[in-house]
Amino acid sequence: MNFDAGCALIESALTGTTRREIVAEAAASRDFGTALLRLRDSMRANVWSAGSQCISLERIVTAFDRRTRQDGFHVLHDWDGKADRVTADTIPVDVLNYLHQHRGAQPADTRALAILLDYYFFHILAVFALRIWDEGDADANLDRLGRLLHALQGSDGSGQRFATDAETLVLIATSHFELQERGYDKLLARVRTLNDAHRTAIALGHAGSMGCHLRFGFEATYVRDTLVMRRDNVADYPWLCFALATLMQEYSRRKAEGAADPDDAIAEGILNGVSPDARAFVGDPPAVLASCEQERAAFRERFLGYRDDLLGTFERFRPSAGRFSPLSFFFNFSHNVLKGIVIDALLRGRPWGLTLNDLLTANGEGASKAQLAETLMGYARASPDTINGRPTPVIVYDPESGREAFGVTMRKLRE
Repeated sequence: MNFDAGCALIESALTGTTRREIVAEAAASRDFGTALLRLRDSMRANVWSAGSQCISLERIVTAFDRRTRQDGFHVLHDWDGKADRVTADTIPVDVLNYLHQHRGAQPADTRALAILLDYYFFHILAVFALRIWDEGDADANLDRLGRLLHALQGSDGSGQRFATDAETLVLIATSHFELQERGYDKLLARVRTLNDAHRTAIALGHAGSMGCHLRFGFEATYVRDTLVMRRDNVADYPWLCFALATLMQEYSRRKAEGAADPDDAIAEGILNGVSPDARAFVGDPPAVLASCEQERAAFRERFLGYRDDLLGTFERFRPSAGRFSPLSFFFNFSHNVLKGIVIDALLRGRPWGLTLNDLLTANGEGASKAQLAETLMGYARASPDTINGRPTPVIVYDPESGREAFGVTMRKLRE
């Protein structure tokens, strides 16, 4: 059982009527709770039956999960901060248990069952995303995962969307709290071997996500102390440096080819990425970036060369009243944002048409994104974490803070 065979098995589950048959068989239960437990049994076993067809992912999932844990990542399992251990059940099963507690006595909801099934397969694809380097061509393997993600979110599924591209699978797979952060450097070295298009897509997702993540830490965890934030994020800063350097290189390439406006998405990614700590990348080199000083210096040189153009473009993303901005969006971990989106869809029995990536850009339907961000903040306020002795929501949407973050970033970039 290898990557190619595993992808073929997943494809057989994601195309055609297989998922609809799985959901229909579960929904035939006497109530929603029983239907959920039937689905949970299959999730735990990684074995799915639809009519006469049986799709067993147990061998490949167990093998890939074991290798990924050896690399330092718990893709399928969350960290229980109260118990100080990795959870016993997978994230999709934890979410299913939550839904069982809140809606188990209701009649079976086929749409919610379908969303849960898709959420399970999304996490399987996330595990596969960290195994693309095991055999064959990593770029081709990532492209194949992109086709599987498209099938997952296509017309044969629940209608719930999770991510816009396969590169975001890498982000979600590694955005958990890890007690030992030994895997990030090795994974970053692997990511650097990918082609330009894949590296740029990974950089775009990471710049936006890590901007939101570190701004949250700056406010909630580090009490606005940049030096403490740097010391506590020795794994994050090299990844952010890679993301910014990659986006800046792409911006420069497009400028050199004569593009008057290289791409708002690239410029916005750079703005989001530098927003937590602009001086780390355009000022004196901090110790936390010593391992990637060449990359940081390349970013700084290119940025200063195009600073006037970029600052002009950044003004398009100045947060304003009535317009969604990712600069106003703060959270602890990306996978918690996605989990919140899915939980709300399950409680409503209706999928969101927005992905995690949509919340990392100002482009698109601002009203619905603001509504979703505020909904997620509502859940976070109802179940806050304790940070520095205070109850703190781990997802926040605050336009006033976004405007402040933009102003501070622009001042630092002009220095």
